[in-house]
Amino acid sequence: MKKLKIIYWIITGIMVAMLGLGSIFDAISAPEAVAYVTKLGYPAYIVPFLGVAKLLGIIAILIPGYPRIKEWAYAGLTFDLLGALYSHISNGDPASTWIFIFIPILLVAGSYIFYHKLQEMAKGETATYAPQL
Repeated sequence: MKKLKIIYWIITGIMVAMLGLGSIFDAISAPEAVAYVTKLGYPAYIVPFLGVAKLLGIIAILIPGYPRIKEWAYAGLTFDLLGALYSHISNGDPASTWIFIFIPILLVAGSYIFYHKLQEMAKGETATYAPQL
């Protein structure tokens, strides 16, 4: 279990660093973030909304407990990243622009998979230590 926790926290930490930094710039409507999103055809007012939503999702993943909220947070981050990927491809951007979106997608997927592995192991341990009646 300790090995799984270490792997989970490494993957989740890298994911939080990557997505968190970008979401802070989005949340404060940094000119670079607004230019990036408006280039894809979206309105500027969506930038702070997406930034705050990503920050809340990251916080939900980091706070212990609340498994249903974590599920929604992982789903929201996945939708955000897949939407960004789709937007770049449909905008006709070259692969060099959007290929790197697969890194955070894989990090979110890895964090989600290891989160569920830890949950399954925790359930197994509590079942093992439950008193027999």
